Amino acid sequence: MQNGTDLYALDIDGALFVKACGGPCTEGCVTLARIGEDAWALGDSKRLDVEPLRFTTEELDAAGIDPARFGLNV
Repeated sequence: MQNGTDLYALDIDGALFVKACGGPCTEGCVTLARIGEDAWALGDSKRLDVEPLRFTTEELDAAGIDPARFGLNV
């Protein structure tokens, strides 16, 4: 975590989530949003009652997730 930032303390109200599916998907169940410098939220559009998980860019990279692939700036 960069500079000891608590990712769950970041406000995600108004965050712009985009579809972040890995294959041919028309439902877009996985969503991704930039929520701060080096901070991302990963959600599920089918489970709006569940708070999105939060990750650093380094954590997404370790999982093989490239936000640029989904049109988001890194």
